[in-house]
Amino acid sequence: MHIHIIDILIFILYMLAMLGVGIYFLKRNKSQDDYYVGSRKMSSLHIGLSVVATDVGGGFSIGLGGLGFLIGLSGSWMLFTGLIGAWVSAVVLIPRIYPLAKKHNFLSFPEVLNHYYNAKVALIAGIISLIGYIGFTSSQILAGAKLASATFPSITIVDAVLLMGVIVIGYTVLGGLKAVIYTDTVQWIILMVGLILVGIPLGFIKVGGWEEIRTYLPDNFLSLTNISFVQFVNWLITIVPIWFVGMTLYQRIYASKDEKTAKKAWFIAGLFEWPVMAFMGVSLGLLGRVAFEQGMFTEFGYAPGSPIDEEIGLPLLLTHIFPIGLMGLLMSSYFSAIMSTADSCLMAASGNFTTDILRLSKQNTKSIKYSQLATLVIGIMAIFLATMMQNVLDLMLYSYAFMVSGLFVPVLGTLFLKNPSSKAALYSMLFGGGTTLMLILAEITLPFGLDANFFGITLSAIVFVFIQKFHKK
Repeated sequence: MHIHIIDILIFILYMLAMLGVGIYFLKRNKSQDDYYVGSRKMSSLHIGLSVVATDVGGGFSIGLGGLGFLIGLSGSWMLFTGLIGAWVSAVVLIPRIYPLAKKHNFLSFPEVLNHYYNAKVALIAGIISLIGYIGFTSSQILAGAKLASATFPSITIVDAVLLMGVIVIGYTVLGGLKAVIYTDTVQWIILMVGLILVGIPLGFIKVGGWEEIRTYLPDNFLSLTNISFVQFVNWLITIVPIWFVGMTLYQRIYASKDEKTAKKAWFIAGLFEWPVMAFMGVSLGLLGRVAFEQGMFTEFGYAPGSPIDEEIGLPLLLTHIFPIGLMGLLMSSYFSAIMSTADSCLMAASGNFTTDILRLSKQNTKSIKYSQLATLVIGIMAIFLATMMQNVLDLMLYSYAFMVSGLFVPVLGTLFLKNPSSKAALYSMLFGGGTTLMLILAEITLPFGLDANFFGITLSAIVFVFIQKFHKK
């Protein structure tokens, strides 16, 4: 199957336009405030769309398609936990964090921990966050590469990783957070319109409508109860806490022009996560499953009943149904959904490195050059990592798990205690993150099918409470 030259041209022009945005803001960024928090003047719609774009970027879009392919509509519950996380943090976290950030000109998430605890806690949080976001950036680049090699069969995964990586790193290094937020907004609007108004209807027609869907799928694919309670709990404990510890999200709280704007942005983001994105992603994955069972993918080497990676069912369906011209635009927007998460994670890792680990002075006029250099080096590391890992969601969830179990409890300490203990924060971070990582890497079968995260967060909380209670300050 060949992609039409028109589609390839549209794709190339789109990618060049993204780089153009980076170059545009390169001239306008004068300080680290401009580079990392968009001059603190952004509107709620831009921030809200950028938050969704970051949170449900390509990895989750492809992951969601994979869930739709595997279990049907019940996969949408994964993003329901995103809605819960967004709305709870709008009510609990933003009113506490925004005024503080404005007063002290914060650029990063660990600076909050520095304020409530001490520099040591902030440094370790910075290191955990940096490692998590490097892993997360490379998982996104890998998601894009999987998509590229499924769509353009002549490209290998490694070539695709290099192509995606270079473009993402290019406009992020140049333009900073403003480039990231504005490209996110455009990318999302194109993706949503393309998939909802064109992708789902065309896919539905192509597979032959309801009758065919009913014939080829098990009944439980069309119900919302095709997941276990434990599966939902696992999503809950992995996804909700990220809203409290995600550096990408703190950067957007700081970038909002006031507290009301930030809250509104979070409410907008929640609604886009569920129901909009959730049902869109799993519906397309489910249509991909029907197409696979009907034998539509046989020419790609995936006959019905043969083994297939569930995450490429959706891209294969899209290449099948979109007409010339629209296909180029759709692929561009899918790639950019992936890029919109990768660029944000790259900004987060870079901010952690320059602000929390190197502790560059915010007044230093050269600091923006150092920030760009840090972004470049971290981007190159992420590309290297992406060539080593195979499964997108695995890599993503490792990085998530480590961050969430290490950092969630100390953040709750800042929100609910009068004077939380620095020692309690330090040990709960190390025990929480360490436990989760060890459980994941040891591949032990855990009781009740619970996620390693559950045990990491629980131990982190026990350690925190114990030290908070018995350690005299």
